Amino acid sequence: MSENVTESWEYCLYIPNDLRAVTISRRTLRLILTMHGLIRLVDTAELLATELVSNAVRHTKGPAALRVRWAAGVLRIGAWDADSEPPEPPVPLQRVVEAEEGRGLGLVRACADLWGWHQLARDGSAGKVVWCELAAA
Repeated sequence: MSENVTESWEYCLYIPNDLRAVTISRRTLRLILTMHGLIRLVDTAELLATELVSNAVRHTKGPAALRVRWAAGVLRIGAWDADSEPPEPPVPLQRVVEAEEGRGLGLVRACADLWGWHQLARDGSAGKVVWCELAAA
């Protein structure tokens, strides 16, 4: 299947607060990207999703979700969790190996084209989404 840059799509996988959900999220993302012909983004996207979902599951007590969207040649990966507190700031890439906290977001910052987070408070939902983007080009 070839990549169609004009076709937009979005998936959301709701997951429990369980570390096994990280593997399920990663494998689901691989399948989604493969089915949409985005094989060349799979390895980096899996790394990014693993870090985002892992943080959502490890640092919060409630459910989480993996959100994946393709639009205008950009893949956006996000992890929602019910905690509205900001994520720990990422450590600089040169300190990722020695750091005890913030390594995941340090990798996200290094590998993604763009990343960020925002709080949610609409439609009865609360929490935050930490997201990153990969451009197809």
